[in-house]
Amino acid sequence: MATTLINPPDLAPPRGFSHGATGSGRLLFVAGQTGTDQGGRLVSDDLVAQFDRAISGVARVVEAAGGRPEDIVKINLLVVDQGEYRARGEQIGAAYRQHMGRHFPPMTLAEVKGLWDGAKVEIEAVALVP
Repeated sequence: MATTLINPPDLAPPRGFSHGATGSGRLLFVAGQTGTDQGGRLVSDDLVAQFDRAISGVARVVEAAGGRPEDIVKINLLVVDQGEYRARGEQIGAAYRQHMGRHFPPMTLAEVKGLWDGAKVEIEAVALVP
């Protein structure tokens, strides 16, 4: 099974995401993952450490369903401080690529007032798994 990323030439070139995705398989909806350990405690107060743990959690859920990170067709990122997210973009990008490789599906980034248990980031996803 393959996911095809869609980037029409008449839209602005995407940076770190794609405009659309298509594919076939079973739909998997991944609940919002935060930077918590197995006991439900935040791994750190640091945004990058929380992001690393959250994106790792997304990848693990997809793999547990029989898929690969490349099967993800949509990611929603919720952050409590968009300025901090942008300022730490290089480090966040490195953490992302460690778990997702160079697969950049459609993504949405939204700043929110607060997240569960004081998290700085929450990541949810949709995948098409075999």
